[in-house]
Amino acid sequence: MKDHSSATVTTTITADRVIGLALGALGVLAFSMSLPATRVAVQQLDPWFVAFGRAVGAALLAWAYLHFTGAPRPTRSQWRRLSIVALGVVVGFPLFTSLALTTQTSAHGAIVITVLPAMTAVFAVLRAGERPPLLFWVASGGGLVAVLAFLITSGAVHGALSSADLFLLVAVVLCGLGYAEGGGLARELGGARTICWALVLSLPVTLLITIVAASGHPPRADAAAWSAFGYLTTISMFLGFFAWYGGLARGGVAKVGQIQLAQPVLTLLWSALLLGEAVTPASIGAALVVLACVVLTQRTRAARATDQDGTRRGDPRAEVLSAR
Repeated sequence: MKDHSSATVTTTITADRVIGLALGALGVLAFSMSLPATRVAVQQLDPWFVAFGRAVGAALLAWAYLHFTGAPRPTRSQWRRLSIVALGVVVGFPLFTSLALTTQTSAHGAIVITVLPAMTAVFAVLRAGERPPLLFWVASGGGLVAVLAFLITSGAVHGALSSADLFLLVAVVLCGLGYAEGGGLARELGGARTICWALVLSLPVTLLITIVAASGHPPRADAAAWSAFGYLTTISMFLGFFAWYGGLARGGVAKVGQIQLAQPVLTLLWSALLLGEAVTPASIGAALVVLACVVLTQRTRAARATDQDGTRRGDPRAEVLSAR
């Protein structure tokens, strides 16, 4: 009976990891079009309206989801953690990327967000209590170097550090914090409810700023800009997080977060399709190198301290059992 129980738990852990990686990949695919879509939207719409208006639209969808699913309200401590999630992914990243992409291309933005997986892993250590081993960091750094080398040799990097670059760096730091905190919180609330409650919590602020932005610069744009805004609202700010936070909760913040290493290459691909930028054969090679690094990060096991009850802190088995 004991052996059978152990096998069942092991199978559950393995299934959770596979599902976590699949959900994480789906989230990255959704987010990979965010910068090109933002670039299209801010060419005709005010960046403050783009950043906060999409949060308002997503919050209305979130409220409907929470209402029809009968989701229980978060606890006081969970509200505090949700405020961190909101700061990072509802307010910080959308605002600073919108400001940056009024003057920079989405390809240039892709360069800076290559540090996002590492930033997510750092905050996973600080906020989610994960302890990846050295090989994990080596593989992560290798993927980061590969992507940066590709972007530099492809000509995406140009010019000196500008205010747009600083905006992007701030966006990355806040997003890494929001990803790590949200991934840990999703183990308690679920991925969908985590982003939904964060959006609803932010609504008083996002709605006010949206109204002010729309009053100062009435939104007028063509179908392409509104389509990009719609994508940012429904996919980047809402449905993409269902998959992303669900993946972080199941597979671990630090490990699943490394799938983001593929995002810059995907972003360049979407930039080529949407904005007419050239994609060279080097992108294929870079994608393969990044994929190899991502696979290596998934094969490393985080070093975890052993709890007194025999389970290890951060062990997916403990997470699975505590969630039941």
